[in-house]
Amino acid sequence: MSDPGIQPRSALGGMTFAGFASVRETGPVGMITMRAKNLKSLGKAVKAAVGTRVPAQRRIEVAGDKACAWMSPDEYLLLMPYADVSGALGAISKALAGEHHLAADVSDARAVFRIEGDSADRVLCKLCPADLDRLAPGEVRRTRAAQVAVAFWRQDGGYTLVSFRSVAGYVMGLLSHSARIGSDPG
Repeated sequence: MSDPGIQPRSALGGMTFAGFASVRETGPVGMITMRAKNLKSLGKAVKAAVGTRVPAQRRIEVAGDKACAWMSPDEYLLLMPYADVSGALGAISKALAGEHHLAADVSDARAVFRIEGDSADRVLCKLCPADLDRLAPGEVRRTRAAQVAVAFWRQDGGYTLVSFRSVAGYVMGLLSHSARIGSDPG
C-alpha cells in the first residue's frame, strides 16, 4: 500500500470462470506476513491486528472478514480488508514493541481465489498433492498447484486459495481448466 489515494487493483480484475465448480479471483485483499516465534505479546498483537487468537499449527482462525493463518513455525499470514493494513501494522508494532519480529504488507504481492460449488474439492484434487478428504475445517494446507506455491483452506462452502501475484494468471488458468464442464471425475 504505497499511496492511500490510489485504488488497489487485483491481479486479474476479478476474473471468473464457471464450470462444474466456479472459480473467481476475489479482488484486493489486505495481507500481512508476520515472522515471530515464542514472543510474550504475540497473542496480543494478532488480536489487535485481526481480532483472532494465534492459530495452532496448520490452522486458520477467522473473525468475520479478518483471519490469521499459520504458515510455518515462525510465520503467520494475516488477512483483512485492504484498507485495514496500515492500522493493523501499527497495532502489531505497538503490541510487539521491543520484541524481535517482522511484519510486512504483502497485499500487492499475492492473489486470492475462491473455488465454490458442490465439486469444488475436485478442482483442487486434480492440481494439488493433498488429501482433501482429510482436510479438517479450519486447517490450512501449504502445497503446490501444478508447480506453483499455494496455500488454501475450506471456508464458507468452498475453498480460499492464495498464490503469488506473479503467477495469478497461470493459477487462474489451472483452476479454470480443472473446473471445466465434463471433466468432473465424480
